[in-house]
Amino acid sequence: MEVKKECVCCEMHMDNVCVALEKMPNEKEICSLSNFFKVLGDPTRIKMMYVMSQGEVCVQDIAQALGMTKSAISHQLRGLKERKIVKSRREGKNVFYSIDDDHVSQVINIAMTHILHTEK
Repeated sequence: MEVKKECVCCEMHMDNVCVALEKMPNEKEICSLSNFFKVLGDPTRIKMMYVMSQGEVCVQDIAQALGMTKSAISHQLRGLKERKIVKSRREGKNVFYSIDDDHVSQVINIAMTHILHTEK
């Protein structure tokens, strides 16, 4: 039979709680942040982000790199664009996609650094 140990710390550290609550984003910001990670929480989308991290690419380039159909890639790009994670630029009949801003790339790179660090 496993005996549960209770916390021996009975002291409330209100200064820590107050600082945490002061720095806590509002509910709308928390939901937006959560949704950002949900969108990136898909292996296909992460692969697409790595392709786009090399520069502007068209749907065909991404489809070729990932071995997927242009239709499937277009569907994923639409959602990423709606959430302002990627942007597009039209040049004649061609549309080129890239990561919207460097913050998105930084988040992915920091997360990968963490993953590689924890797997050692």
